Amino acid sequence: MTRRILAVDDDPHIREVIRVALRKAEMTVTEARDGREALARLAADRPDLIILDIGMPELDGLDVCRQIRKSSDVPILFLTARDDEIDRVLGLEIGGDDYVTKPFSPRELVARVRALHRRAVGAVKGVEAPGSFSVDDLELVPSARQVLVRGEEIKLTTAEYDLLEALVKQAGAVVSREDLTRVVLGRKLAAFDRAIDMHVSNLRKKLGPGPDGAERIKTVRNAGYILVKAGR
Repeated sequence: MTRRILAVDDDPHIREVIRVALRKAEMTVTEARDGREALARLAADRPDLIILDIGMPELDGLDVCRQIRKSSDVPILFLTARDDEIDRVLGLEIGGDDYVTKPFSPRELVARVRALHRRAVGAVKGVEAPGSFSVDDLELVPSARQVLVRGEEIKLTTAEYDLLEALVKQAGAVVSREDLTRVVLGRKLAAFDRAIDMHVSNLRKKLGPGPDGAERIKTVRNAGYILVKAGR
């Protein structure tokens, strides 16, 4: 399957690096020089994934992400400066799926794009997805990547859905941050990497409390996270 990638950065050199790397990986790349052009390209080209620089003039990457998330769950991979931790955290909080820090290696960028896209398209070819998973009033339908709480659909990003599915499949058991990073983001957990923690925080807000009023996803200090069942 040809992947259609939209690369958004105000630096022409960065766009060239992205373009060359992804085309070598047999992906189709379109480009945008700023946030407004990115939104226009999104509507016209319907990309499978967006690589989005945060630090752009006028309409920055965070504002673009907010606009996109009003109507689309397309995977978003942020580009950030190495020392912009606040922006990285905020980017994930408002709906980004993952991030790469500048300067980045083209090989790492391609690997991140492939991992996000593979998860976005759903089940692995040749493997039949189960009908559904249920925990209390929470239901997941993997074939449609759909999440229902008390029968009402909850919109999640690609990373949020994959995180929830990983926790639901092991409901009642602790899943380590290392395992979640590997399953959800397709990479090893690095020092000071808070991506999974931010996705857990987002999930808690979107899912709300369980039927007993307690938090659905609990933190187990120095161990990981657990999706608890009501009354347990």
